[in-house]
Amino acid sequence: MILTADEHAISQAARALRDGQLVGLPTETVYGLAANATDDAAVAQIFVAKGRPADHPLIVHVASAAQVPFFAAQVPEFAQRLIDTFWPGPLTLILPRQSGVATASAGGQDSIGLRCPSHPVAQQLLQACAVLGVQGVSAPSANRFGRVSPTTAAHVQSELGQDLLILDGGECAVGIESTIIDCTRGEPVLLRPGHITRVQIEAVCGRTVLDKDAPQEVMGQAAPRASGTLESHYAPRAKVRLMLAQDIDAKLLALGPHANNLGVWSAQRPDAGAGVVWREQPTSAEQAAHDLFSVLRDLDARGVTQIWVQLPPDTPEWEGVRDRLQRAAA
Repeated sequence: MILTADEHAISQAARALRDGQLVGLPTETVYGLAANATDDAAVAQIFVAKGRPADHPLIVHVASAAQVPFFAAQVPEFAQRLIDTFWPGPLTLILPRQSGVATASAGGQDSIGLRCPSHPVAQQLLQACAVLGVQGVSAPSANRFGRVSPTTAAHVQSELGQDLLILDGGECAVGIESTIIDCTRGEPVLLRPGHITRVQIEAVCGRTVLDKDAPQEVMGQAAPRASGTLESHYAPRAKVRLMLAQDIDAKLLALGPHANNLGVWSAQRPDAGAGVVWREQPTSAEQAAHDLFSVLRDLDARGVTQIWVQLPPDTPEWEGVRDRLQRAAA
């Protein structure tokens, strides 16, 4: 059930969340499958609907930084700088969790992922929820576990069915999930790249952002589990292969007329026949992130068996797109 996100629909969705139901929620990154973050029975429905392992934690979305103390036991100084600079926005912070709060959402860990989305519909819904006593909503991407994230309301409905209440907030502006920074180990650690880059994080923190596989003797403990960090994730039905532009051209030339049921996402149109479906890869990292999941879904819908993707540049602004593509191809 897709509803235009007017005042009445937002009020209906807030009441549904209060009453333990699930809601499809637009954010600036991707659409989420939302439940009251402190209602463990409601959160359990998310895991069932997605087919997601119950020990794989969810990100809790809040209306503002004022709700952080409800969920987080402490906020390091560098994490507060990130909140002050990037919230509302596509940045998730992993913080020490308040004991007894949002246990199911945390996947049993003593940390919790918090984010304040900037999408106006998400903001209106979270504020309406807060009035009803719902401090935050857990909202992983609204798709089957491990599959391509949705960036439109129609994507959500195609994944999760007609019965789910979905607020239609239009096409997601960013198109890939939030950057995740672990703030539980004394230094900022990048668990998942996204629209906000490590360069931006470092500029605000005044600290070097470490990688999640930094040795435990450096960090003191292993990285907590976090959303979207499995080796294989964001995968369409078709097999994804990452290739240099010249390799795409060479392999298409070798196949010649035998190139069939093949999708290509590259910067330049390849010299290929009708059996190849081409989609143009933007030269801008921001636009490529916006288009990525829609392109994978479109090519899947056209029945291709393989999707050849031109490997983007290995530069900081492309880190989020490269991460999603590498997981899709794993």
